[in-house]
Amino acid sequence: MEQSAQQAQQLDHLSSTPAAGGGSPFAAFGLPAPGGPVPAAPPEPRPILELEGEAYEDELDGLSDWVDDFLLPAYGTEVTTATPWCLQWQEHTDVVAWLHALWLAYQQHKDPEAGPSGMLVWHRDFLTHTIAAIRSPGGPLSACMTSPDRPAHRVLPGPPPSARAEKATETEPEPSASGEHELTS
Repeated sequence: MEQSAQQAQQLDHLSSTPAAGGGSPFAAFGLPAPGGPVPAAPPEPRPILELEGEAYEDELDGLSDWVDDFLLPAYGTEVTTATPWCLQWQEHTDVVAWLHALWLAYQQHKDPEAGPSGMLVWHRDFLTHTIAAIRSPGGPLSACMTSPDRPAHRVLPGPPPSARAEKATETEPEPSASGEHELTS
C-alpha cells in the first residue's frame, strides 16, 4: 500500500513539474511535450539544378569537395578513351546533376538507418550506373580528357529547342493594355 502511495506521489510530481530547462520529458525520445509544438523537420534536399545563386554555389562547393576528396581517389579509375574525365566537370551541367544525385544517395545510404547493407545498395544501384553514364565513350565527357597527358575540356552543344517551343514563342499574343493576353481564334 505504501509503495502504491509513493508511486502515485511520483507520478503527480512528474506530471506537474516541467522538465529541467523547460524541455519535454519526452525529449530524450525525440518527442515533443504533450500539446507542444512538433519539432521542424530538416529541409528536404533539392536537386542542385533547382538551386540558384549562393545556394547553388554552396552546394557545388560541397559537391566538389566530395568528388575531389572521396569519389575520385576511391573510384576514379584510369582516364582513357573508354573512361574520359574532365578537370572542369563543374561546367558540364548534366555531370553536375548526375554527381549531385550520386552524392545525395551516398549521404542517405551511409546513414546508420540505412542498415548494414546501405553502402552495398549505394554501390550496386547508384555508383556503378552513374559512373558508367558520365564516363562512357559517348557520354557527356566524351569530348574532354581521354589521356592524363592531354588535358582537354569541351562542353558539347545540346539539342536545339523543339519545334513546338519555337512555334509557341513566335505565336505568343501581345499583352493588351490591361496586361492580360488577348484571346484569338
